[in-house]
Amino acid sequence: MYSNSGRAPSPGYFRSKDELFARAALFDLQLPATQVTDRASIGDAIIRRFLRIWENSPSATGMVILLRSAASNEFAAEKVRDVFATQVRLVVAPFGDPSDAGRRAGLVASQLLGLATCRYLLRRPPVVALSHEEIIRDVGPVLQRYATGADAS
Repeated sequence: MYSNSGRAPSPGYFRSKDELFARAALFDLQLPATQVTDRASIGDAIIRRFLRIWENSPSATGMVILLRSAASNEFAAEKVRDVFATQVRLVVAPFGDPSDAGRRAGLVASQLLGLATCRYLLRRPPVVALSHEEIIRDVGPVLQRYATGADAS
């Protein structure tokens, strides 16, 4: 995008507040350390931590803004993709076939991003109304299956 002068914007120029925020935001999912989480409870641990971060963290508002920005700002989208690919992959890699860690991390990220979108961005009444324990009960087993690559029983 060019300014009225016809020159390309300088590197310090941001097209929107969302882009400025996305460039400045630190985005740490703070997922559970694999050293303290056993294979049988990784799904439960991931969803519990995710709910704590998104609902009880000072950075929750920033994460909502970054996620909202990712829909229309490529820099923000890349930041979200990178965070989920890197941080989720590190958590799930030890719990299944290492060569499959990227796929498993992608599935975990899809579930977490879908939940975040419905609960915190779109504020879908049925999802917003769910208690933490209901979300843990319903989403934890799905994350467990995705994280470990185990077939559903």
